[in-house]
Amino acid sequence: MKTALAALTAAAFAFLLSCLLTWGAPATAGQIDLATWTCKQFQSATKDEVTLILAWLDGFYRGEDDPPVIDTDQVAANGKKLNSYCSAHPDTKLITATDTLFERE
Repeated sequence: MKTALAALTAAAFAFLLSCLLTWGAPATAGQIDLATWTCKQFQSATKDEVTLILAWLDGFYRGEDDPPVIDTDQVAANGKKLNSYCSAHPDTKLITATDTLFERE
């Protein structure tokens, strides 16, 4: 049952991500490497990039048994928390900042 739920969650997240990429992102191709991006880069990113990053982070830090639900209020709160942290630590790698702020379940 856990595997089926995890597969369903992954499929739902992949669908959401593809929709965001298709409808919300500019037509330019590129990569966002969260291991190399700094907080400063995150803060200067476009709204579409920030939305995409926060959606990805929501899935990444979600527990395997969590329901396939995106809590938009929680994503927004996490975005504010990350932005505040990044303001104080602009040279910190983004993934280091998120590991500090959000516990992986």
